[in-house]
Amino acid sequence: MGRAARHTISRMGEQRRSESGFPVKPVYGPEDVAPGLPERLGAPGEFPFTRGPYPTMYTQRPWTMRQYAGFGTARESNARYHQLLAAGTTGLSVAFDLPTQMGMDSDAPLAHGEVGKVGVAIDSVEDMRTLFDGIPLGDVSTSMTINAPASVLLLLYQLVAQEQGVPGHQLSGTIQNDILKEYIARGTYIFPPRPSLRLVADTFAYCRAELPRWNTISISGYHMAEAGATPVQEIAFTLANGVDYVRAALAAGLEIDQFAPRLSFFFVARTTLLEEVAKFRAARRIWARLMRDEFGAKNPKSQMLRFHTQTAGVQLTAQQPEVNLIRVTVQALAAVLGGTQSLHTNSYDEAIALPTEKAARLALRTQQVLAYETDLTSTVDPFAGSYAVEAMTDEIEAAATALMDKVFEYGSAVEAIEAGFQKREIEKAAYQTALQVDSGERVVVGVNRFVLDAEEPYEPLRVDPAIEVEQAARLAKLRAERDNAAVRSALAALRKAAETTDNVLYPMREALRARATVGEVCDALRDVWGTYQPRETF
Repeated sequence: MGRAARHTISRMGEQRRSESGFPVKPVYGPEDVAPGLPERLGAPGEFPFTRGPYPTMYTQRPWTMRQYAGFGTARESNARYHQLLAAGTTGLSVAFDLPTQMGMDSDAPLAHGEVGKVGVAIDSVEDMRTLFDGIPLGDVSTSMTINAPASVLLLLYQLVAQEQGVPGHQLSGTIQNDILKEYIARGTYIFPPRPSLRLVADTFAYCRAELPRWNTISISGYHMAEAGATPVQEIAFTLANGVDYVRAALAAGLEIDQFAPRLSFFFVARTTLLEEVAKFRAARRIWARLMRDEFGAKNPKSQMLRFHTQTAGVQLTAQQPEVNLIRVTVQALAAVLGGTQSLHTNSYDEAIALPTEKAARLALRTQQVLAYETDLTSTVDPFAGSYAVEAMTDEIEAAATALMDKVFEYGSAVEAIEAGFQKREIEKAAYQTALQVDSGERVVVGVNRFVLDAEEPYEPLRVDPAIEVEQAARLAKLRAERDNAAVRSALAALRKAAETTDNVLYPMREALRARATVGEVCDALRDVWGTYQPRETF
């Protein structure tokens, strides 16, 4: 295209901006891509992994298809898992209710009204046993979205696997275990940041010895994006948190190539497809250079950034919910074209309530159509060399690196968190987005354009409030039947370990084996480490 034609196009309408604030050009050409592109790209599966962590990507097998699910009791969630496995999902992903995420038992006063509402209630090894009843844990990969008490739920999972006769070295899956983003964007923290980091490092060491195939952390930008972070903020703050986790593990005496291959990440996929593809590519490139150049990682598996993706729940609307099927498809395309290792597609009704069985099945079918009816899996990295995507990748990489530098001006991600920096920056971005939606500058179909006079009726899935009473009864029975002297002794050993530098997961495992509850184990750590009180960011 000639210069005159480009000039004509540039005058057509107001120039658009990306989610991160960069101007999006109507036409991109070779002059928009910085010199040295072959070195910045590399081959798929080779440093700096811009084109993907594996040389064949999806040409030999598609990404892992996970569906995030969990509600009510362990028995109800178990039934949903069996439905998803029968429908063709290739990995389970567990959602826990708010009390479990906060390390509280279902009969705790603060748990009232929240039991089983946004995930499954797990109070003890007996609940975990029911949750995975009839599911061979040696054959399935399980992801657990749990953070402050991540080690507790992982140990419960291991205990149930042992009951099935599955040794630790056969278990595969992921715990989110990313406590730093809780202080930034989500809020389900228990302990202050520094003992929380110690717990993460203890989990790294424990899994290296006991569960070598387990991904010990899923460093998450997803929740920051849900809180309003831009793509640049999402990867900058996530990778900065990753640096702090690496430093904590090194300080605990682990060597970089001992634990770094088990690090994984968790990002969002928005409807802005091109920018999202560029974001994923930039994140891989930044992390590869950090691990090689700053931390001296020699193993290529330590340098590669592997990640799970979830489509953007924050972009789903309660208005005209069926339109969310289209949004989720575009978001899933962005994740696949960006090279994700596993994917969860949101159900179209999640902006209203917990997904119905039909909606969850349609979400999974979206992934299956992309994997088996399109040609996405025919070639590795189809966007490589795209002027637009490569230019956006460079822009995002430069901006994210600069923002990470601002984080580390505080000394570390933890110190920036304690100063409220990340939270403040995300809140500013969220406010700007809200203004754009309110003014109509940012179009949301069915909300500020193409609206209906009246919405069609929809019957959501509802959680039975009697679940709370049932869980409390189960807890009372558990406490009456177990050896309470053994539980008290085990919890005392856990407190003692928390007061020293001993790895707390070993006494924690024995307390859980003695049928201590999630709340009791977390309370023992609260007794030693205290609880976190957030500071105001304004």
